[in-house]
Amino acid sequence: MAYSGIGGQAVMEGVMMKNQDTYAVAVRKADHEIVVEKKEYKGICPNKTIKNIPFLRGIINFIDSLVLGMSTLTFSASFFEEEEEKKPKSEKKEKAEMGITVAISIVLAVVVFMMLPFYVSLFFQKYIESKTLIIVIESILRIAIFIGYILLISRMEEIHRVFMYHGAEHKCINCIEHGMELNVENVKKSSKEHKRCGTSFLFFILIVTIILTLFIRVDSRVLRMVLRLAIIPVVAGVSYEILRLAGRSENIIINLLSKPGLWLQRLTTAEPDEEMIEVGIASVEAVFDWREYIKTLKEEER
Repeated sequence: MAYSGIGGQAVMEGVMMKNQDTYAVAVRKADHEIVVEKKEYKGICPNKTIKNIPFLRGIINFIDSLVLGMSTLTFSASFFEEEEEKKPKSEKKEKAEMGITVAISIVLAVVVFMMLPFYVSLFFQKYIESKTLIIVIESILRIAIFIGYILLISRMEEIHRVFMYHGAEHKCINCIEHGMELNVENVKKSSKEHKRCGTSFLFFILIVTIILTLFIRVDSRVLRMVLRLAIIPVVAGVSYEILRLAGRSENIIINLLSKPGLWLQRLTTAEPDEEMIEVGIASVEAVFDWREYIKTLKEEER
């Protein structure tokens, strides 16, 4: 499978695709019309030299994904608000609200997936002396909370539809990266799992966190918690490098490392219908010349 360089995410009744600094959001409105918005996003760090520094680029990309993700979700949701609820907002106000939303999301994620497992694991210290075993219990709790959260939200109808659009996003990218013409029939035949998926990134974050946590051996509970929070940027940087390598390599070992993340994607993706696939195609075509890409692939094969 070839590397196209495009990526994306599912939004409410739509798909966002990004190619370098350009992204497009395609949304299927209630009247079945597909609306496509195309914009540029330079990210929090426009300097390309800094953005390409290994490990540091992972931290930057992680923050950029959160900011752009929230922005595109808000855009897609705007089509389904009641007219009387819509109020014109200044660009400054929108950016301020977006910043607050991203900050709250990060804090909640840290509390639920980092702090909660840690403090629950402290209960077992009354009965278990091994620090390694306590860390293992904390890690199991963290994975259980993560999977439980996904299973819980997947029962919501709106979220299940987002997961279907997530499947459409992956199938569109897989279709062109396997050298097939981008149409509904070919997309339907493509896989809904992809090695560069954000779900796989989160899985790598969990695993890297577990490994690094094993080296945090201090007696103070407060210091242990502080050190766990301090390694978050390191975890993001290392996890991104693993994901980046996985997306560009067909090495047997790399493929084996990617398997658990692909299995986890079975929970966060679902088979899309044809209308959803059409939305995914519209989003791809707004930012990526797939015909030229496939032509180049065929020439390289000769």
